[in-house]
Amino acid sequence: MDHVRPPREALAALRPYDAKHLEAEVMLASNENPLNLPGEMLDRLSALAAEIPYNRYPDPMATRLREDIAQANGLDVGNVLIGNGGDELIFDLVLAWGGPGRVVLDFPPTFVMYSIDAQATGSTLESMPRRADFSIDGDALLERLERGGVDLVFIANPNNPTGTLVPETLLIDVLNATDALVVVDEAYFEFSRHTMRPHMSRHRNLAILRTFSKAFSLAALRAGYLLAHEEVISELTKVRQPYSVNRFTQAAARLVFRERPVFEAAISQLLRNRDVLIHGLSEIPGVEVFPSEANFVLFRVEHASAVWRDLLKEHSVLVRDFSRTPGLEDCLRVSVGTEHEMGRFLQAMDEIMSRRRASAHFGVAAPAARHGKGE
Repeated sequence: MDHVRPPREALAALRPYDAKHLEAEVMLASNENPLNLPGEMLDRLSALAAEIPYNRYPDPMATRLREDIAQANGLDVGNVLIGNGGDELIFDLVLAWGGPGRVVLDFPPTFVMYSIDAQATGSTLESMPRRADFSIDGDALLERLERGGVDLVFIANPNNPTGTLVPETLLIDVLNATDALVVVDEAYFEFSRHTMRPHMSRHRNLAILRTFSKAFSLAALRAGYLLAHEEVISELTKVRQPYSVNRFTQAAARLVFRERPVFEAAISQLLRNRDVLIHGLSEIPGVEVFPSEANFVLFRVEHASAVWRDLLKEHSVLVRDFSRTPGLEDCLRVSVGTEHEMGRFLQAMDEIMSRRRASAHFGVAAPAARHGKGE
């Protein structure tokens, strides 16, 4: 045949997730921990790597890692599921609780994989846009849940890319108002210090998603985990891919999880750097900064795509451009980095904005961006 049958029609309007893998001297686009694993931990991983039987499949359920996580959270192993990053677990959740005739609810602007996976699986996606301050309209949400028919709810807390926290009282009201599976995505829990874990015993429809990719410096290895009731985990095992988390990732995640206190000093420093970042951006005329409870900061600036381009091309500083995302017009997101990286970024922003103010003073229009890099 000189042709191939087309895929499902539902994919025609679906845009793939573009991770925009670009290189720069200062990488502040993906909300990673700017520090690699500590040297001693890298040495221990090197020793572990030499002992792995690479010809053998890994434990398909990552049982030992699940046991470690369950014990630390006061749960049973049946309450934990490991995935190839949080992304695989999000897809598994939509496969199990979404699909044709099923309703998935999200709150844009938010992590785009919720909507992509919902559309890819033929689920009915109902998006409830956030308010201008990026908060969720609680009254509208509870009214929608009261009408029924919702199967799966995704709430990122803190929200990516806005850094916004949802009040715990609203989350509890949501759990009480519906029998839908409510997924609270706590990918940035280590930075916000807010978790719904204490409410799991009272709400069987609560699932909590976390990751090793942010605070724990394992973005390269892709490991995430879900905390939920056993019946939820059991259903997810029906749709998950076998052997999706390799042996080395399991070993690395176990080591990192057991050594969590080692990361506390770095996390605290990142939170201090976040305050410096917010203050520094606030001091630059023409920049609107939004509060954040995560390891990134969202800010708004005129001609944001052009600013993004100037940061990368002139200063080798990479941030994330959301300026073409509905609800995030003219917004960029910068990850919190080291003190040196924060200094490079803030100096670059100051120079770019100073030049633009000078151009405006002499009647020269600031150049408009030729392309965008938003989600």
